[in-house]
Amino acid sequence: MHFDAANLLPILPEIAVLLTAAIVLVVDLYIAERHREVIHGLTLIGLVAAVALTGAVGGGATELVFDGNVVRDSLADLLKGAILVVSLLVFIYARPWLRDRDMLVGEFYMLGLFAVLGMLVMVAANSFITVYLGLELLALSLYALVAFDRDSSRGAEAAMKYFVLGALGSGMLLYGISMVYGATGSVEFGAVAEALASQGMENKVLVFGLVFMVIGIGFKFGAVPFHMWVPDIYEGAPTPVVLLLGSAPKIAAFGLAIRLLVDGLGSLQADWQGMLLILAVLSMGLGNLVAIAQRNIKRMLAYSTISHVGFIFLGLLAGTEQGYAAAMFYTITYAVMATGAFGILIILSRKGFDAERIEDLKGLNERDSWYAAMMAMVMFSMAGVPPLVGFMAKLLVLEAVVRIGFVWLAVVAVVFSIIGAFYYLRVVRYIYFDKPEEDAPALVSSGGVRVAMSLNGLALLALGIFPASLLAVCQAVFGA
Repeated sequence: MHFDAANLLPILPEIAVLLTAAIVLVVDLYIAERHREVIHGLTLIGLVAAVALTGAVGGGATELVFDGNVVRDSLADLLKGAILVVSLLVFIYARPWLRDRDMLVGEFYMLGLFAVLGMLVMVAANSFITVYLGLELLALSLYALVAFDRDSSRGAEAAMKYFVLGALGSGMLLYGISMVYGATGSVEFGAVAEALASQGMENKVLVFGLVFMVIGIGFKFGAVPFHMWVPDIYEGAPTPVVLLLGSAPKIAAFGLAIRLLVDGLGSLQADWQGMLLILAVLSMGLGNLVAIAQRNIKRMLAYSTISHVGFIFLGLLAGTEQGYAAAMFYTITYAVMATGAFGILIILSRKGFDAERIEDLKGLNERDSWYAAMMAMVMFSMAGVPPLVGFMAKLLVLEAVVRIGFVWLAVVAVVFSIIGAFYYLRVVRYIYFDKPEEDAPALVSSGGVRVAMSLNGLALLALGIFPASLLAVCQAVFGA
């Protein structure tokens, strides 16, 4: 392989994140305890630089580099930008929580940055090997982050569950990849697609490979029946880690699904469509019904995530450009909603106390009416109440499903969505109609966190009223 420096241009955002992680690692070794804030500043600067580089090298014709293993196209550009912006919010929200507990250390930022790097590699992959490298970099970083609080036995237990089940999911995906490679003789998506077009579904090895790959994707999304790790990890992991885990990786998982199923196995759509349909209905049903019974808000949001994954799968199984664009719109806006929800939980937490029960949100309006309004916006948006963006995201997905003749599936989705509205509105009731606990302290948050949360909440309103800008970009990616 001849090395060409021009190969590096499309991956400048990845290089920026990698350099930031390396700099944070080195600076952390030499910096005094009282100057730890410098690490936080360096991380934010690195992520802002990566966002700028994504814009600078993005656009234009599709580029294949590193012998066709990495691609820079409009899909990669948009997903990279979304991952980096959401990650930026995650690190801003996480700082007060970490500082209060003396955990503002380089390891958190370094592992977080490597997780972001893994996501960027996943969405820019053009071969099974590159996808798997990105996926494992993301997964290994998250395993360590879930166990980041060494004094928490729940965190250690959650990390062990996540590691075992994550390894199982990765193994399934890798087994499926090996079967597809055996049947087609290639790991590049373009070559695999050509081989499938010529030999069709005669090869039974391909069918088995597809099944295992869909199982792997289901694990990474947390779709039913591969969801068993999601509630326990959300409850046991430190809140800043759940904030990271529940937001940007969903965008990367969407990129994984598009690269594998559409770019690589698009001609087998009739086969994976049926599998995704089952996963979608089960995820929407179980996610919404079980969430009603939860008193722990992190577990409630975990089951809520499972139900939203069902909606994302509806867009994917539509198998049309409009469906893919709707699923992408849903995934990006869901990541912004999840970031806002867990951001509020971090703001409500303080040293010696973590906001985990729904009752911890009691009387938030009396304690801080602005944060109460932001949390209410997030809950209404997740419930799909107009004019917030959650309504538009659900509407677009349902429209894509109806257009392919699956009206019954759209009706099922609406019914489960109405059921889900109950537990979101219950949170709003606690915020506005209950009195705060007598010993509830005043909320203290930095100006940076307040600005970030304001932008986060208002983005849900702005994208709901003016969805055309983001939707047009999503549609342009798929030529819808």
